[in-house]
Amino acid sequence: MQGAIGIIGGSGLQRMEGFRSTKSHRITTPFGAPSDLIVEGRLHGRAVFFLPRHGAGHRLLPSEINYRANLYALKKLGVRSVFSVSAVGSLLQRLKPGDFVLVDQYVDRTKGVRESTFFGDGCVGHVAMADPVCSTLTARVKAAAAHTPVKLHAKGTYVCIEGPQFSTGAESRANHAAGHAVIGMTNVPEGQLAREAGLCYCSLATVTDYDSWSDREEAVSAEAAMAVMKQNVARATTLLSRTIAGFEDQPECACRTANQYAVMTDPKVIPPKTKAALKLVLAP
Repeated sequence: MQGAIGIIGGSGLQRMEGFRSTKSHRITTPFGAPSDLIVEGRLHGRAVFFLPRHGAGHRLLPSEINYRANLYALKKLGVRSVFSVSAVGSLLQRLKPGDFVLVDQYVDRTKGVRESTFFGDGCVGHVAMADPVCSTLTARVKAAAAHTPVKLHAKGTYVCIEGPQFSTGAESRANHAAGHAVIGMTNVPEGQLAREAGLCYCSLATVTDYDSWSDREEAVSAEAAMAVMKQNVARATTLLSRTIAGFEDQPECACRTANQYAVMTDPKVIPPKTKAALKLVLAP
């Protein structure tokens, strides 16, 4: 099946330029309401669905985002490939404000208050997460970036903190010393839920600042980050548009079957309500 493309916009990216024939969808899910209406459009002849992660007007804290509903709603609309865009702080000197990073790993420093799995409520499931992003999608973004002025780093580990406060200096220096690449507040559990739902997922991290680890750089502030964010949003939109222009779906991608053998619970004892909620999540 030729799946649609989903774009989850983070801080600063509230809409997708270049859409044609747009319409909005209000989707209901067994896990509650998504962050906002999902806007459908055509881009380079492909069906694309855009969802602002923090809601219109940026009204949701990272911990208030209903990540499960967001991913469920996109899959319900026929999305099979998700491009996630998020603003991040750099933990390495070589990753400068204005650079982009294709995230390939995550370190979870959230505090357990986010709903982080579709499983539970009478159904136990375990999905492999050794390689948490889709190599096919990241390769396509990398190829598209070669034709843009974007400085793109091909890989990097994303540290996800709870927020909404930025890191203390001590926390930031510890993350820097560990060699992690970037820090943000939203890719966990978003990426993990995408894998549970059998969706291809690519995380494009756009660097706005140096967090708080460097004595040579000013500590991160919302004001400074916003200034760089505006420039990053325009270039991220261009990069995604170029990626989609040459996009070919790969239904045989391993991401699509990552949940195939995840369920450990005897189907006879899974409650009907839970089974119904998971029907779409586990569908190929």
